Amino acid sequence: MVAKPPVDDEVAERIVDIDVSEEMETSFLEYAYSVIYSRALPDARDGLKPVQRRILYTMDQMRIRPDVSHVKCSRVVGQVMGLYHPHGDSAIYDALVRLAQPWAMRLPTVDGHGNFGSLDSGPAAMRYTECRMAPAAVAMTADIESDTVDFRPNYDGKESEPTVLPSAFPNLLVNGSTGIAVGMATNIPPHNLIEVVQALKHLLWHPDADTDELMRFVPGPDFPEGGKIIGLDGIREAYATGRGSFRVRSSARIEQVHPRRKGIVVTELPYLIGPERIIEQVKTLVGNKKLTGIADIKDLTDLANGTRLVIEVKNGFNPEALLEELYRLTKLEDSFAINNVALVDGQPNTMPLKQMLEVFLDHRLQVIRRRSSFLLGKARDRLHLVEGLLIAIVDIDDVIAIIRSSDDGAQARSRLMDAFELTELQANYILDMQLRRLTKFSTIELEAERDKLWLTINDLQGILDSDQRLREVTAHELDEVARTHGTPRRTILLASAGNQVTAAKASGAALEIADDPCWVMLSSTGLLARTDNDEPLPTSGPRATHDVISSAVRTTARGEFCVLTNRGRLVRGQAIDVPSVPVTAAAPNLQGGSPAAELLPLDPGERILGLGTLGEGTFGWAVGTRQGVVKRVNPEIIGKDAWDIIRLDDGDEVVGAVELVHDLVELVFITSDAQLLHFPASGVRPQGRSGGGMAGIKLDRGARVVFFGAMPIADSSVVTVAGSSSALPGTETGSVKVTPLAEYPGKGRATGGVRCQRFLKGEDGLVLAWAGPDPAIAAAASGTPIDLPAPDPRRDMSGTPAPQPIAAVGSRYHA
Repeated sequence: MVAKPPVDDEVAERIVDIDVSEEMETSFLEYAYSVIYSRALPDARDGLKPVQRRILYTMDQMRIRPDVSHVKCSRVVGQVMGLYHPHGDSAIYDALVRLAQPWAMRLPTVDGHGNFGSLDSGPAAMRYTECRMAPAAVAMTADIESDTVDFRPNYDGKESEPTVLPSAFPNLLVNGSTGIAVGMATNIPPHNLIEVVQALKHLLWHPDADTDELMRFVPGPDFPEGGKIIGLDGIREAYATGRGSFRVRSSARIEQVHPRRKGIVVTELPYLIGPERIIEQVKTLVGNKKLTGIADIKDLTDLANGTRLVIEVKNGFNPEALLEELYRLTKLEDSFAINNVALVDGQPNTMPLKQMLEVFLDHRLQVIRRRSSFLLGKARDRLHLVEGLLIAIVDIDDVIAIIRSSDDGAQARSRLMDAFELTELQANYILDMQLRRLTKFSTIELEAERDKLWLTINDLQGILDSDQRLREVTAHELDEVARTHGTPRRTILLASAGNQVTAAKASGAALEIADDPCWVMLSSTGLLARTDNDEPLPTSGPRATHDVISSAVRTTARGEFCVLTNRGRLVRGQAIDVPSVPVTAAAPNLQGGSPAAELLPLDPGERILGLGTLGEGTFGWAVGTRQGVVKRVNPEIIGKDAWDIIRLDDGDEVVGAVELVHDLVELVFITSDAQLLHFPASGVRPQGRSGGGMAGIKLDRGARVVFFGAMPIADSSVVTVAGSSSALPGTETGSVKVTPLAEYPGKGRATGGVRCQRFLKGEDGLVLAWAGPDPAIAAAASGTPIDLPAPDPRRDMSGTPAPQPIAAVGSRYHA
């Protein structure tokens, strides 16, 4: 056994027996006191915690104002830690960073330069970042040298620090605060400065105003990143009692984010919620199969465009219903619990809205009163010196003589005081006066200064003597702060979630899109779009701003359709892949469609000519080629994505294709040399896919087919546009002519047809032709509607000049 060393008598005498429970209680109370009063809770007057107050005061003393260059954050942190805040530098730097983050502060008080972090990542080290006071910080520390607030010794008694800042604006409400103390916590949301100032002014003149009156000016919090507040009952409770909660919802909209998909674009997130957190939650839900219908999620947030979180929705899913699920399962909708705890007269207090406003107003009135008293004393002291100087200048020769004949400064001061009845301060000021002040101009300046000082003294005395005047100054300064630093409200307040998402939820909208009837449309510029109903489809209104619909087909949202291209191919498509567009009374908005090449597997240079249903009971397709070949194709569905329905010769291509619902229509050819031929579709024998067709129209040398279609003779028109073949496409207006189709006699297949327009001087061919159901409409390449001339029954006549180049012609209605 090892022997214990003897205990020294002197050491034994220093051992004190204590009660452990009593020591723990005392130590815990001291710790709790320190946390509550020196770290976690803000002062209700300036809304700052001690470390925040020390940062702003230090920067003000270092003169790091908005009009000077930034300095290293480490320099500010070191100064704060060395003089006022003897804690870790990381705690000081974290507080400084938060004061500079625009997503955390509604009105930042520090202007940061460098990487100050984001909602999902921390800032760079303090040696890499720079800072200076923001304009709002100047308003917080303004007049601090005018004896507006009390000072106390710092931790070592060698310096003094303010117990509170003058704070020209209600920082506690504007920027809010959050903190966890011992046995209590605070969580105050930010508010709009302009709204809070209006409430302060109202309370200034109506001290008996209740919560409902104040909420007319401050209806609710205003978060830096915007968003939407759902439900105002919790806000009303918090403003009345100091505690309450409400829901904050992201701002999101449904967009066509991909040619094949719609998506949910989130532009504003709940307070202090970052995109990465949302992405992580969504991926977890998708991985656990608790959420379906999401194809991809991307964070496209940047400094130029702000928050942009794109959630791509799989085809066949309802974006509105999916957004409601995201609100329910992720932080896209979050709750905010208000707990208005702050220090009032050094004691923690849970404050309703009115008390928070009253505490700031009392503080501000006291600041202005103390500032006025300080400035009044300075003005009186200066007036006292100016009046003595004016007395001396009047008898300056006697003053000089007294000074020159005196043995020393003390004798000169005493003689001046006796001779002119001056005070000691005035006499000393005269003795220190520079000779250049003896000019006549200086006398005028002193008299003007004296008069100005009298006005200042009267004004300051009026503020101190009149409570009405004091309140007027306070209201004026609050207006000035709101005008300088105020910004419009960013957060939208909603009494309830009365939008389309909630409506969809209330009606039990399914997450997956129902297989409802719809239209798939093809525009003349090659855009594909889908409607949400199968009503008769207007292709363009009288003031439409899009190109006309060249083809449309009825199907269902989850059904199939097909297209026929200029290469003679049928390509299968899924209606669910086609973006849906709104349909107005005038026309569908085809600008919401997507180019067909992005939705279907088309080859380079391949164009879509028409849409089909792939359904049974049709009479197949009728196609016409550039070289005058016509073919009727038997209806045939092949289990492939694309297949050929005509064998084309070299250099030939399909110029028109129509799916026939019956064969009681006329097939119409129009050629570049203005020849029109129509004959019954029943006169063309159907062929299989591998057939090459038969002669449709006889072409003269150099001519080609510019239009092929199928339609009834009755209630149909022919539109032709003549121009020069040497002009650049889309640059020549040409002459346009409209004639009823019934005016053209029918001929047999493989004949030459009849003339449909006579060319004017400079015209050598048709640049565009169309035939179809009445009424015909035309559009320019920009989508602007173009008025067509009245129908002319004379088939072999020249056209009238078009107002601008015509890019497309179509029928107004698809039945």
